[in-house]
Amino acid sequence: MAKYFDVHPNDPQPRAISQVVDLIRADGLIAYPTDSCFALGCQLGNQKGIDRIREIRRLDAGHHFTLVCKDFAQLGQFVHVSNALFRSIKAATPGSYTFILPATKEVPRRLLHPKKKTVGVRIPDHAVVQALLTELGEPLLSSTLLLPDEDEPLTQGWEIKERLDYVLDAVIDVGECGDVPTTVIDFSQDEPEILRRGAGDTSLFE
Repeated sequence: MAKYFDVHPNDPQPRAISQVVDLIRADGLIAYPTDSCFALGCQLGNQKGIDRIREIRRLDAGHHFTLVCKDFAQLGQFVHVSNALFRSIKAATPGSYTFILPATKEVPRRLLHPKKKTVGVRIPDHAVVQALLTELGEPLLSSTLLLPDEDEPLTQGWEIKERLDYVLDAVIDVGECGDVPTTVIDFSQDEPEILRRGAGDTSLFE
């Protein structure tokens, strides 16, 4: 049964954040709000957590997981950002974007796109996520909480708790969350490719 945390969206309670991070470090899987919509998250090396996300969402082997990072410095440890891209990506962070970039050796091989050796990264503009990442000290491995055969992500913490109670370890509720996923931009080739138009403004990259 998932633990339920009612957290202030702008001033998250340190005790609640600490308890959630303890669950993450104990190989837990959480549902948490971001600046776009709810996401599923676990620790980077948590293979069972990855498998649980795949099972909940029915994902295939080609799915890009996202490393949710605290800041640009942390992001730079896990992906290669060329000088040409540096300003563009930095100007758009934090924000509702996921960037597909070539991964560094810090990223476990099982998280990479099988052919491209890329991974998704993002820096959310959300106080609760930033508090989690500060306490955790490393990125959260994440995927949008979009259930199979459903067109819209879940937006209410209580509903997530109700529907996924026995497959999650914790749900963070901050009230109403958005229902538009991030904008996804692939920078692994010579020209940027917008893979999904979402909450982020695509004009920055067109």
